[in-house]
Amino acid sequence: MKPLSSRWVQAALSALFVLLMAAHVAGLWVIAPMQRAEAWLYDTTLHRTAPSGPDDRIAIIDIDEASLKSVGRWPWSRDRMALLMDQLFDRYGVAAVGFDVVFAEPDSSSGLASLQQLAQHELAASRDFQTALKQLAPRLDYDARFAQALSGRPVSLGYYFIPAGMGDARSGTLPPPSLPQAQGSDAPSGYGANLALLQNAAQGAGFFNMRADADGTARQMPLLTPYRAGTYLALSTSTLRVAFGAEPVAAGADRSRVAGRHYATPWLEVGGLRVPLGAEGEVYVPYRAGAPFPYISAGAVLAGTVPPAQLENRIVLVGSTAPGLTDLRVTPFSNSFPGVEIHAHLLAGMLDGTTRITPPWANDARLLAVLLLGGLLSVVLLRVSPLVGLATVLALLAALAAAYVAAWSRFWVVPLAAPMLTVAGLYVLNTGYGFFATTRSKRQMTKLFGQYVPPELAAEMSLDPAHYTMAGQSREMSVLFSDIRGFTDFSEKLPPAELAEVLNAYLSTMTRIVQQQRGTIDKYIGDAIMAFWNAPVDLSDHASRAVQTALDMQAALPQLNREFAARNWPEVKIGIGVNTGRMSVGNMGSEFRQSYTVMGDAVNLGSRLEGITKQYGVGILVTQATVEADPLHAFMKVDTVRVKGKALPVVIFEPLGTKTGLPDALQADAAAFEAAFAHYQAQQWDAAEAALHTLNAHAPRTLYTVYLERIAHFRAAPPPADWDGVFVYSTK
Repeated sequence: MKPLSSRWVQAALSALFVLLMAAHVAGLWVIAPMQRAEAWLYDTTLHRTAPSGPDDRIAIIDIDEASLKSVGRWPWSRDRMALLMDQLFDRYGVAAVGFDVVFAEPDSSSGLASLQQLAQHELAASRDFQTALKQLAPRLDYDARFAQALSGRPVSLGYYFIPAGMGDARSGTLPPPSLPQAQGSDAPSGYGANLALLQNAAQGAGFFNMRADADGTARQMPLLTPYRAGTYLALSTSTLRVAFGAEPVAAGADRSRVAGRHYATPWLEVGGLRVPLGAEGEVYVPYRAGAPFPYISAGAVLAGTVPPAQLENRIVLVGSTAPGLTDLRVTPFSNSFPGVEIHAHLLAGMLDGTTRITPPWANDARLLAVLLLGGLLSVVLLRVSPLVGLATVLALLAALAAAYVAAWSRFWVVPLAAPMLTVAGLYVLNTGYGFFATTRSKRQMTKLFGQYVPPELAAEMSLDPAHYTMAGQSREMSVLFSDIRGFTDFSEKLPPAELAEVLNAYLSTMTRIVQQQRGTIDKYIGDAIMAFWNAPVDLSDHASRAVQTALDMQAALPQLNREFAARNWPEVKIGIGVNTGRMSVGNMGSEFRQSYTVMGDAVNLGSRLEGITKQYGVGILVTQATVEADPLHAFMKVDTVRVKGKALPVVIFEPLGTKTGLPDALQADAAAFEAAFAHYQAQQWDAAEAALHTLNAHAPRTLYTVYLERIAHFRAAPPPADWDGVFVYSTK
């Protein structure tokens, strides 16, 4: 469990993050990466779901490089445009034509204006000249010829609006508005339209303004734009209208109620097709994958070399991809996408009913999702493990992705990147804060316990720092004391610098052994080492680990002494005492200095055992409490004693090694000694002495000599009648 203050900080950070995300969704401030995330989510879904394959309803007449080479530079004369109309309708039988170009200037390429000016000069104003000019004028009035070619045919011209704040120039003639102007709309301030002669001849016209998102990508396009007293159609919508007979369009709004709130979804009806619109009359362009619409060279159409099947009954859009004329846009599919093709995708989408909109309730829905999911997840992540938190986050992200796909299947674009990033961001925030808190806790744990326990134990403790404390507590533990025998004589043989090297090498070797058995170093007392087990880390096998540490320390001496001998240092011999019992452990000391240590009678007894090992000539002595708590090792009873400061007798043992693999000879000697010891305690001096002589002859030991000397003493001065077989030590 995390500390309360840490949980409050984590909760406050999570709440702040959720509020920032909610402020972005509510439009109070803009987070640019969030906009990019929404765009990425839309583009990715579009790429995965966009249909592919050719569309035989729409074609693009391309004023391409080949056309410019064969016909001449743009703009072409209007008689060429009239011929293009005649070819498209009369020869190829197209259904409708939409122009992604504007004819704003009169055509002077025929020279008619110059002839008419010349006719006004009195020297040239002969009757024959006037008559010839009158007959020739209809043929040279290319604008009139083009207007005649447009008249009565399903043609929609193109024009553009000037956005508000970018000038109020007005040129040409707008078509009649298709609908009354919507109230409160941000109308453009000007326009650039076609000649009145051409506009009056055409059945319709539409604006070809493009809209780009913040990243410059054309994802949404307006189908309607208000201007002054009316609302005007986009080129794609106008072309569709004339293709269906130029009937008037209708508009309205579908009313709905969601969670007590009322919403209106505007729509536009063209030729019996109802197209839902966004709040500003826009739709998402339903891009198709690949190259669904054929590009046909305008020069080939003029020359009549195009197979009729490629154009018959198709709606055609006239535009350009030639260098210098091309209108390239950035789309989710390409960074250089011809603008005329965007109108083609819009046309196809309206015909198929696949245009998408952001529904009017979408913003409220994602704001609610950010607040609800953010609040829920902030609470959950405080209470569960990182793994459970990750599973929860993945489940929520999967649910949001499923909701996004479900809305997409209904031709809705509901921006859910904000809720998704709220969920993912909260997990990253909480995990990152948890890592920071854990690292900080680990540093604190290492600072507190690093001088006592090995680094791997400190790392383990840092995983659950609340479980460990330096406060005083009483618990069952095992303690070990070791000391170099004859250290005073030892130290007198070496200069101080070398003595320090010897101690460093010795203590480092022994400390590594303690730490390998997960022991805690209490302190160094000169050459002595004090260590304990089962604090601060719980170790149920603390007695076995303490005994094994003592055995390993003795086993390490031969190699250490060989290294010392190579440097002419004295041989090291140590005594070790181990005891198990109830001890007080914690951070103890004064206001000036404290240390993490153990105290109690059981600790003092362990120290006494180390002191008497030299009396028996053994390397290790342990108490009966340790033997009873250690099921892994075999022991030999050495004596029953009263150490200084203890009234009750203590049975002491020598560890022989692990029970598995113990040599038979060692077991036999141990059994023989314990039998001799039993005779000794029963004052059966002859039996005890005989057994000890046998053992000593087989493998001499100081231990056997000690008991032979005691028996000799008791033969000369028998113990009192109430002697209990306990040997009393009067010194430490």
